[in-house]
Amino acid sequence: MLPAYLVVGEDMLKRETVLKRLKARVAGSGDLSLNYDLFQGTSAAAHDIVSACITLPFVGDTRLVQVADADKLKKADADALAEYLKSPSESTVLALVAEKLPDKSRLYQAVRAFGEKAVISCLPQKRYELVKTLRSIARGHGMTLTEGAASALIDLVGENTVHLDGELRKIALARQGSPAIDEEAVRALVSRTTAAKPWEFVDAFSARRVDACVRYLRQGKPDTPYVLLGRCVVRLRELVCAKSLDERGSPAALGAVLKAPDWKVKNHLAWSRGFTAEELRRSLVSARDTERAMKSGADPDAAFLEWILSVTAR
Repeated sequence: MLPAYLVVGEDMLKRETVLKRLKARVAGSGDLSLNYDLFQGTSAAAHDIVSACITLPFVGDTRLVQVADADKLKKADADALAEYLKSPSESTVLALVAEKLPDKSRLYQAVRAFGEKAVISCLPQKRYELVKTLRSIARGHGMTLTEGAASALIDLVGENTVHLDGELRKIALARQGSPAIDEEAVRALVSRTTAAKPWEFVDAFSARRVDACVRYLRQGKPDTPYVLLGRCVVRLRELVCAKSLDERGSPAALGAVLKAPDWKVKNHLAWSRGFTAEELRRSLVSARDTERAMKSGADPDAAFLEWILSVTAR
């Protein structure tokens, strides 16, 4: 094992997994309970951490010293640890855990000097990657999670992997004997603990998912109906453009025409094919009429909901 590791990134489950492996490695050479110290970066002083590092292991060959929130150490303490790492104890592994630590900082560079394996990246996954990861974790809990169920779980809980894993454990306990878990089951068993994002609503609107749109509006939206209407109108114009390019045989030009990266418009073509050209035109006209009504005495929420239903219903 190396004298020091930096476990850095916002994925909490990855960080916990790495630490479990480090503890298991140290426990293999002796009693971990006698050779483990934990410090909090928010309050620890460098001299205490260094003192723990130079203490010889008891009934074993290796000590593990962990510093949580190492990115919150005072600069003087972080620099003192970097100085210690120039000549570290051969019998101690120093595990620095952080969400973010600048790669140009002295402490980062001091750990990086031990080799590429000394810095363990725990960066958060993109949503599509997280869906795959959740389905894999679910199999470890003895159940099969559909893609829709995994996506719904992220919508409800957020992207904190520790929280997601905890909810999967609860679902596994609640649905023993029912290995296949679909979106309906997830929404019945899991309570929302994170605020929905406006782009999720607009994506559901674009896909003409009436149920998802209504569910978003019921759960307490962060934006006003005026803002949401504006977001939807922008998307409708983008879909008009996508449909036009598709009919001309040049859909690949969409990103360039909209001046947006390809990943941002990757679903626009499929969404535009869910509407006829006339439906898109009528939707823009009715959006104008809806905004007039909302600004002329009609209940904004009711008027907006009526418009959403008229556009998304097939």
